Amino acid sequence: MMIIMKANATPQQVEAVIANIKDAGLNVHLSQGVEATIIGAIGETHSIPLERFEGLDGVDLVQRITKPYKLASRQFHPEDSLIPLDGFHVGGNEIAVIAGPCSVESRSQIIETALAVKEAGASALRGGVF
Repeated sequence: MMIIMKANATPQQVEAVIANIKDAGLNVHLSQGVEATIIGAIGETHSIPLERFEGLDGVDLVQRITKPYKLASRQFHPEDSLIPLDGFHVGGNEIAVIAGPCSVESRSQIIETALAVKEAGASALRGGVF
């Protein structure tokens, strides 16, 4: 469940919503952006009426999230996820080319592959280990 707070919601109103979510036996995921504060109620929300949260001060919208991968969903997390990786980021506008063998069989093989991957312009090296 996603609870979008009004732009002028106070910290006390946000905390009251969080307390209500916890009282319902749910976990909380707080996302405070520049323009909006979104509170995720994580858990079995299907039996909890939306009205439980809609009437709380500072709440703008309460919406069920029906998509899988709720925490990664654009519906809940509209910003790009950026994962720093040794001088570049995976995600956002950058294209991360990551290459390497399915299985690392020897030291010489991975070094030779690493040099070829770097020369080809890839951002990172990967290798499977079993």
